[in-house]
Amino acid sequence: MKKVAIINGPNLNLLGTREKNIYGEKSFETILADLKEYSNQNNIELEYFQSNSEGDILDKLHSYAGNTDFIILNPGALTHYSYSIHDAILAVKIPVIEVHISNIFAREQWREKSVISPAAKCVLSGLGINVYKIALIYIAQYYGQ
Repeated sequence: MKKVAIINGPNLNLLGTREKNIYGEKSFETILADLKEYSNQNNIELEYFQSNSEGDILDKLHSYAGNTDFIILNPGALTHYSYSIHDAILAVKIPVIEVHISNIFAREQWREKSVISPAAKCVLSGLGINVYKIALIYIAQYYGQ
């Protein structure tokens, strides 16, 4: 069984109420129910963590070292300046899929750069809430083959 962790950063606890034109109308709890169903059907143990604090996210990343196979990470606004998250990804040596609900390259200029991406295995951006499930599908069907 593969162990996968989803980590959401700042303000992603507001999905479903925050800027619905960008982030949609579903709460992450609703999204997570679908992800857990898919995970159960595909031999994946799924864990979820969200924090508005960079330090808490770093501590969680560190806690996964040696006991998690993959991380799906939406760092939120930390994407653009958190070198500490970048360094933690490299330190824990767990493959990370960086995900973004919106297309960060089509938004404000300051959102166009991710300091996380160089440490990630890949990036999914602009596919709406589907980015989480697409990441899980990749892990279930293609990773490790």
